[in-house]
Amino acid sequence: MTSSTEAETMTAIAVEGGRGPASALKPVRIPRPQPKPGEILIKVRAAGVNRPDIVQRLGMYPPPPGAPDTLGLEVAGEVAVAAGRWKVGEKVTALLGGGGYAEYAVVDARHALPIPAGFSFEDAAGLPETVFTVYANVFEHGGLKAGETLLLHGATSGIGVTAIQMAKAAGARVIATGRGADKAKAALALGADVAVDVTAEDFAEVAKREGGVDVVLDMVGGDYVSKNLDALNTGGRIVFIAALGGAELNIPIFRIMMKRAVITGSTLRPRDADEKARLAAEIERVVWPWIAAGKIKPQVDKTFPLEDAAAAHAHLEGGAHVGKVILVAG
Repeated sequence: MTSSTEAETMTAIAVEGGRGPASALKPVRIPRPQPKPGEILIKVRAAGVNRPDIVQRLGMYPPPPGAPDTLGLEVAGEVAVAAGRWKVGEKVTALLGGGGYAEYAVVDARHALPIPAGFSFEDAAGLPETVFTVYANVFEHGGLKAGETLLLHGATSGIGVTAIQMAKAAGARVIATGRGADKAKAALALGADVAVDVTAEDFAEVAKREGGVDVVLDMVGGDYVSKNLDALNTGGRIVFIAALGGAELNIPIFRIMMKRAVITGSTLRPRDADEKARLAAEIERVVWPWIAAGKIKPQVDKTFPLEDAAAAHAHLEGGAHVGKVILVAG
């Protein structure tokens, strides 16, 4: 029989010592979150694992004010406490400020979306962080349009596989890069028009042979920056979402001027609630019909039980994954 104390608590994943390696992730019992007005409580069935979770685990990406200290930026599950448009028992996927690595999570009701038909909880848990990021950066900041070409780095990451499919759904051409022939082959299988193994070819030279690119989605930075500019067509846009290869730009301003290039970037997590709600509504309007039409399909690389979050992080850090790493709860 469940005690009242047990009913008021839940299993969640905490970082032992506040920061550390993957092995520092441990299951703990913490109070079950209580939704505020306008929030829903979700019984979490699956949660996405993302690179920002790793950065937070290392102590370099603190949650925004008011967000839970525990990791997890996206979940799928059932509504346990309703608000807004949602009813108890409805199946939803949601973008969170944190707290997804747990049995329950609270979120602004406007930041949840219905799970697409035919998607499992595991499939749906991999949607919010990647779809929101790609839509905001590739389509809004980058302004990618039908007939243009997207250069995408990290093609087999969760962001990468989503960006390939969304760009193709929008009628754009995709040049994707990855480290190794296997990753280049996987990018082609996902729909990329051209795939470059950066260990064997210069992606800028390939892109120029292919007619140049109009938008670059870059999560690498470092020495990729100058090559991105080489590949860019006049009036093109470079959008940064991470800097895994180096966070400093060192390029001559006149090169930017000559190409009339726009260099921008953004993060998703610190955006305010109203802005995330606006994005959610746009994504439901634009992207959910692409999913319904079969143009965007789930790409789950591997699942792990919630209690094995440490193994999930180690797998993601290993870099061999193609698509999303998912935690399964309950």
